[in-house]
Amino acid sequence: MTRFWLVRHGPTHAKAMIGWTDLPADLSDTAALARLTAHLPPDAPVISSDLARAVATADALGPRLRLPHDPALREIHFGHWESRSFAQIEAESPALIRAFWDQPGDTRPPGGESWNDLAARTHAALDRLHGAAPDVIVVAHFGPILATLQRAAGLTASQVFAHKIDNLSVTCLTLTPPKVHAINHRP
Repeated sequence: MTRFWLVRHGPTHAKAMIGWTDLPADLSDTAALARLTAHLPPDAPVISSDLARAVATADALGPRLRLPHDPALREIHFGHWESRSFAQIEAESPALIRAFWDQPGDTRPPGGESWNDLAARTHAALDRLHGAAPDVIVVAHFGPILATLQRAAGLTASQVFAHKIDNLSVTCLTLTPPKVHAINHRP
């Protein structure tokens, strides 16, 4: 059994749909980072998405055993919607963007991936990590954290979208057996 400590990266302050766009994280809140670091298990290895905002947040957790960055832990790929506002996309494709958010599953943005695509690659990444250590810290993004919560809690995609996942928050859970210990905890 591996307990996963899912940490959402530091804020980017972007007001657009940011998935695979590689923006830096604002890690200026050193007090929040210190509380986060103190809250996490000290001997747990750390893995992150390969995007700069996740890598820098993982680096800010102090000296820990680092596993190679994993692109399977990236945020959902918004394709042609990347770096565009919801309002811009809604003006162009109102039915498609509504279906993407209101009925998550197989709907995908042009050139991007669906919720089910994101969930499948995230689950495969965590399955590879299962058993690597009693505790594993995963620094990732909103989508992969929700996809993992969906699996552990047995929720539908629509149900899991009701959860908030703040920057620098911790969602702690196990997948085998499925159990949720904390959601969106801000140490």
